[in-house]
Amino acid sequence: MLNLAQQDAVNHLRGPCLVLAGAGSGKTRVITHKIARLIQTGVEGKRIAAITFTNKAAAEMRERARGLVGKAAGEVLICTFHALGVRLLREDGAALGLKPQFSILDSDDVLSLIKDCGATTDAATARQWQWCISGWKNAGLNAAAALAQATGEGERQTAQLMARYEERLAAYQSVDFDDLIGLPLRMLQKNEQIARKWQARLAHVLVDEYQDTNATQYELMKLLVGAEGSFTAVGDDDQSIYGWRGATLDNLKRLPQDFPKLKVIKLEQNYRSTGAILRAANNVIGPNPKLFPKQLYSELGEGEPVRVVDSDHEAHEAERAVARIQSLRQTSPHKDWRDFAILYRANHQAKVFEQALRRAQIPYKVSGGQSFFDRAEIKDLCAWLRLWINEDDDPAFLRAVTVPKRGIGHQTLAALGEFAAKSRLSLFGALFSHSLGTALPARAVGSLHEFGREINELRYRAQHTVGHEAALAFLTDWLSAIGYEKHLYDSSDTEPQAAARWANVLEFRDWMAGRCGGQIDDTAGVSVVQERKSLLEVAQTISLISTLNEREQDPNVVTLSTLHAAKGLEWPHVVLAGVIEGLLPFRPDEDASAAAQAARIEEERRLMYVGITRARQTLAVSWTRRRKKGREIVAAQPSRFIAEMALDQTTVREDPREKLKALRAEFARRAADQAAKPHQESTT
Repeated sequence: MLNLAQQDAVNHLRGPCLVLAGAGSGKTRVITHKIARLIQTGVEGKRIAAITFTNKAAAEMRERARGLVGKAAGEVLICTFHALGVRLLREDGAALGLKPQFSILDSDDVLSLIKDCGATTDAATARQWQWCISGWKNAGLNAAAALAQATGEGERQTAQLMARYEERLAAYQSVDFDDLIGLPLRMLQKNEQIARKWQARLAHVLVDEYQDTNATQYELMKLLVGAEGSFTAVGDDDQSIYGWRGATLDNLKRLPQDFPKLKVIKLEQNYRSTGAILRAANNVIGPNPKLFPKQLYSELGEGEPVRVVDSDHEAHEAERAVARIQSLRQTSPHKDWRDFAILYRANHQAKVFEQALRRAQIPYKVSGGQSFFDRAEIKDLCAWLRLWINEDDDPAFLRAVTVPKRGIGHQTLAALGEFAAKSRLSLFGALFSHSLGTALPARAVGSLHEFGREINELRYRAQHTVGHEAALAFLTDWLSAIGYEKHLYDSSDTEPQAAARWANVLEFRDWMAGRCGGQIDDTAGVSVVQERKSLLEVAQTISLISTLNEREQDPNVVTLSTLHAAKGLEWPHVVLAGVIEGLLPFRPDEDASAAAQAARIEEERRLMYVGITRARQTLAVSWTRRRKKGREIVAAQPSRFIAEMALDQTTVREDPREKLKALRAEFARRAADQAAKPHQESTT
C-alpha cells in the first residue's frame, strides 16, 4: 500500500519530477511501482530506463519490478550509469572511433598505464595522477581543457601526462571507468542525430540516488531526456556524502532552473526507524542549509532512547560496544548476530573492534573489505587464464602481455592497437595477421608471435591437464616460467609485502589445483574423492566463482563498516563509534577557504545523519576521552554532532558492561533456583 506522497510520485507520468525521498521512506518502492504504472498505461518496457549507482541496487530493483509486472520488467533497462554508458558506446561508439569490442580497463590496468605514461615506478605518485585525472574527467574536462585551467606546474605536468594517457587509450581501443560517462556525453553533445535517436527510444528515465550524481552524469541525463524532460529523479540532499568523488548538490539546485515545470514531491514518512532515532537525525541535520526542507516522521512508536556511551580510549570503546551487543542479544535470544552493526568514519578504526569481537568469540565481517579475487596479483594471473579461455579478451591481453614485463613496450602495443582497430580484429587475433609486418618492425612482431605461441601452448596444456597433482605441477612450472615471483619482489614496496603477495599466489595455485579434483576432500568431515576436471574447465569457472563469492547470502555475523559503505543499508541495532572532533567530523583543511571548510562540515553532518538513520530499533553513539594519533595518545572531545542531536544526556548514558554483569548474575540466580527445585521436591 502506497501512502499519499508515494502515490503522487508514482502517478506523475509526464514531465520532470523530483522525489525527495528521506531516509527509509520507501524510494525503491516508488521507483518500481512507477515502472509498473508506466507499463500499465501503455509504455513499452524497453522504452523505460531506471539508472542507479550499484549493481546490487539494480538487481534489487529488477527483482522488485518483476514481482509487480512479471516478464514485462525484463524489457526495462535497469542498470548503473556506467552500464548505460557501455550500452551507448557499444551501439554508437563508432562516432568516436571506437570499435564495438573496445576494452574497459580496471583501476589496476589504469594505474599501470599511467605509470608508463609518467615513466615512474612509484605507485603513490601514479595514484595521485590517477585521482587528479579522474577528477578532471568527472568534471567533464579532457586533457586540453585541464591544461588550459591548470594553476600550477604540478597540474600542468599532470594535464600533459593526461594527454599521453588519452593517446594510449585511443591506440589500445580502450576506455577507463570515467570514460563510460564522459565519452557517451561527448558523443551525444557532438552528434545530434544520435542524441535524437536515444531521446526517441527512451520514453521515461528514472534516476535513483540522484544526489550522488556528478556534473557529467547530470549532463548525460539531460541529453537523454531532451527538452521535454520526461524523467523522475529520486534522491535526498540530506544524504549527499560523496563530494570527494565528484558528486555535487548543484545538480539539485539546477533542476528547477533547467526544467521550470519540475514537480517536487517529498517523502517524509520513515518506515525504518523509531521516533527517538528520527528525532536525533532531524536535530543533527537541522543546522545544514536546505534546498527543499523536510522533516522525517515515523509511526513505529517512540522506541528506546538513543544512548551515548563514553569511553577512556579506543580499546575501551570496543569493549563497551561488544558488551552492548552481548547485552542486547541476551535480553532477547531471538536476535541474530546479523542484527548488529558497528559503524565508523574511517577504515583504520575497524582493527580494535575486530580484536574485541574475536576475544568475545563473536563472528563478524568487515563490509567493503577486499575480495581475494580483487587483489592485484590474483587479477594478474586471472588475466592469463581469461586469455586461455577467450583470446578476444583485449583487457586480459593487455594485462598478460605486460605483467610480468617481457620487453613489449607501449609503442609496440599502441601500433598493435591501431592495426587491430583497422583490421577489425582483437589484439590477440591481430598477432598472426599476415600483414602485421607492415605496421610493426620485425623484432616487435617476433616478440608478439612468441607471446601468442606461449598462450596457445598454455591453453592446449591446460585443456589436457586433469587432476590435482598434474594441475599443481603445471601451475608451478608456469609461474616459474613467467618469473612471477621475481616480478612481485621487483615491483613491491617492501620485501614483507612481496612475500605476502607471493603467499596469496601460492594459495591461488593450490586452490586451482584442488578444484581439478582427484584428491581427498574431508573438509566436511566426510572423505570424498572429488571429480577430476581439466585445468581449462576450472579456469572457465573462475569469473562465476568470484561473482558468487561476492553475492554470498548474508551470513549470521556482526557487520563492521564505514559510514560511506553503510549507506543504503540498515540494521535493527547500531553502534556509531568514534564520534569525536577530528574524526567525525574529520579535521578540516586549515588552508582551505572559510566557504570550503563550511561545505566540508555540512557534508560531515550529512554523514552523521546517514549513520543515525541506519538504525531501526536501537542506536548507541560512542566517543572516547583519549585517542591514538600516530604514536601519541592525545585528548579527545565529543563531536559537536552529539550536542546537535539534543538528547537528554542525564537519562541516556549507560555502561553496558555493568548491565551485562547484572544480567549474567540474574541468569545464574535463576539457573540455581531451577537446579534446586528437584531436590526440594524430593525432600518433601
